Amino acid sequence: MLAEAAGGWYTNSLALVADAGHMFTDVVAMSLTLVAAWFAERPATAKKTYGYYRLEILAAFANGNLLILLSIWVVYEALHRLGGPAQVLGSEMTVIAFGGLAVNLIAVWLLSSAHKHDLNLRGAWLHVIGDLLGSVAAIVAGVLILVNGWYWADAVSSIAISVIIVYGSVRLTLESVNILLEGTPRHIDIRSVETAILETDGVTGVHDLHIWTISSGIEALSAHINHNDSQSHSKLLGSVREMLHNTFGIDHLTIQMETAANETEALYACSTGTKCFEPSATMYQSRQEATRLE
Repeated sequence: MLAEAAGGWYTNSLALVADAGHMFTDVVAMSLTLVAAWFAERPATAKKTYGYYRLEILAAFANGNLLILLSIWVVYEALHRLGGPAQVLGSEMTVIAFGGLAVNLIAVWLLSSAHKHDLNLRGAWLHVIGDLLGSVAAIVAGVLILVNGWYWADAVSSIAISVIIVYGSVRLTLESVNILLEGTPRHIDIRSVETAILETDGVTGVHDLHIWTISSGIEALSAHINHNDSQSHSKLLGSVREMLHNTFGIDHLTIQMETAANETEALYACSTGTKCFEPSATMYQSRQEATRLE
């Protein structure tokens, strides 16, 4: 970061300054990543029953927004420069950019094995990818300046790389928001989960089905399952748990098993004025159960 910042000032290269800016946000991003990872290892408490897993998501959300804001600033500066291209020392700029590229390639390799499974590390990985592409853009701009004297290439390369970074950062931010809002994970189809539960022998209906992400790779599910007397309560519950683990990789489960009599009692309590939970948008019932209730 310091080398590219000093080099950008010396060569008057916006691309190097932009890359140094990304390096600065990396310092912040990596710090957030390390702090979140450290807190995530702490055990759950009476006040934090899920532990500190969600800090990972908050860190990813902050990283995505930092990248977006920085990219907007780079585009603004680049557009300003296009009106009057500034002279840039192409040879020095190219040498410094090659140094940045080498460092970023090592960082990408170190993070490549885990970023697909950890949203927090994906944020850090995106920062490094942005830096790597920034180094490539600076190299291309430096060569164009050396060969053709095209000083505007410095500003154009900065805009191009900023657009790419914003695209990845917006996706990271939206995914973080979806987790914070306890939305259904993108890789899980809730209707497929409902169908799989209904196809389990002994199950007659399912409602109040919710699936959300606690942290990267940790999905949770809660549901009310209606069943008949063809299987014992414990055996049916074990079958549902095994199916959800094997088919969808969901292990954190809260399942309320209900017979027809149990559900009738609950519906009667609601009709007599007892405060009841309102049905959610993901509430589903089998045709057999819906018909019986009508």
